[in-house]
Amino acid sequence: MTEGSPNAKLRVVIVDDQALMRTGFRMILESADIDVVGEAENGLEALSVVAAANPDVVLMDIRMPELDGVEATRRITETGSAAHVLILTTFDLDEYVYSALQAGAAGFLLKDTPPEKLIEAVQVVAAGNALLAPSITRRLIAEFAANAPSMTTVTGLEDLTERETEVLQEMARGLSNAEIAAALFVGETTVKTHVGRVLMKLGVRDRVQAVVLAYESGLVRPGQGSP
Repeated sequence: MTEGSPNAKLRVVIVDDQALMRTGFRMILESADIDVVGEAENGLEALSVVAAANPDVVLMDIRMPELDGVEATRRITETGSAAHVLILTTFDLDEYVYSALQAGAAGFLLKDTPPEKLIEAVQVVAAGNALLAPSITRRLIAEFAANAPSMTTVTGLEDLTERETEVLQEMARGLSNAEIAAALFVGETTVKTHVGRVLMKLGVRDRVQAVVLAYESGLVRPGQGSP
């Protein structure tokens, strides 16, 4: 989806070591007029395919030969690629998912997700709205944050206003902008503005990275405030 061309098709690269899985994802995406501009069967191959195809979204499996999805994600994001990496996993509490989020993934998706949800997820991630399935994401991040290394100092956290800190805390609990607006009794447009400022001050590219930092810094602790 070329910047400045709102009607351009979304461009996706599929990375999975199972050919049948890649074919299935391709059929689903193409049925929604989404362009699959490349495929790769392992993380190492994915690096060159993504660099050549310049996709909007990369559907990335985690467990693959040659180079796993976590390291492939890290290398893709470190290059400054504009592609949003959407992790594919068999289990919602896959032991590698938290590491993938730390590596720069924009979110994650279960492989048994219904076709319409896969399409929606690709569209959501491409638009920069990184946190998918908030209830699952919140549980996953909390689970792995609990087992992460000791709390770290996060640069920029002290620069947040009181309201921005509140918004970050609600983001970390898996709330959407609309839900945050309702919880804080403000307009959704105001929340979007606060979210943008939070990302800028923390120096992160999307909501997922902000949430990871919120947990790692201790601003939000696993289970805190969860419904």
